[in-house]
Amino acid sequence: MICEVYTETPRGLCPTCWSDTVFISGAACGKCGMPLPGQGEDLLCDTCMTFPPVWHQGRAAITYQGSARRMILAFKHGDRLDLAPTMARWIQRSATDLLVRADIIAPVPLHRLRLLKRKYNQSAELSRILAQLSNTKSIPDLLLRTRHTRSQDGLTMAERRENQQGAFVVSPRFITEIQGKSVLLVDDVMTTGATLSACAEVCLASGAKNVDVCVLARVERDG
Repeated sequence: MICEVYTETPRGLCPTCWSDTVFISGAACGKCGMPLPGQGEDLLCDTCMTFPPVWHQGRAAITYQGSARRMILAFKHGDRLDLAPTMARWIQRSATDLLVRADIIAPVPLHRLRLLKRKYNQSAELSRILAQLSNTKSIPDLLLRTRHTRSQDGLTMAERRENQQGAFVVSPRFITEIQGKSVLLVDDVMTTGATLSACAEVCLASGAKNVDVCVLARVERDG
């Protein structure tokens, strides 16, 4: 899939890449998907207890490291759209409960300038396939990014939140449709959750009953 080693299936992982991909299958934060030590349900990480996200629940399929990181970068910047179906199925397995209750699935949008440069929105590709797999309504342009924000790389949590403030709106076309609905937001990677928080806020402000989030990969915090 991402290396030169032959695999029997076109979208498969070789043994080395498979062993280097960390799936989040044990205890995890119910808000942001961060892997946690121990066992149990309804767990929250320290950050989500201190700064509760505006969304209700969140899931992540894998951690952003090793082969998974290389695969996601190839998907985002290397035109590897062939990876999307496999990635979407990984998200589906991790977020089955959220997909069941979702009325609408929508991706985190790209600004039009970034979309022109990248040619496609990787989160929209994941969202589209997830909607097909779960037979859930997909609205790929539910949210609009109204401001071209600078890259989040290297920013602190507070700086990331400030960077995304006021950057999203619900499309006027769907204001009525979102009323009283459960929305599931899809993104490729969650670091601090600032982008997803900004998106969830405008969905709730526009009348959504509930907002959950699911991502392909979760960046693990140090310590």
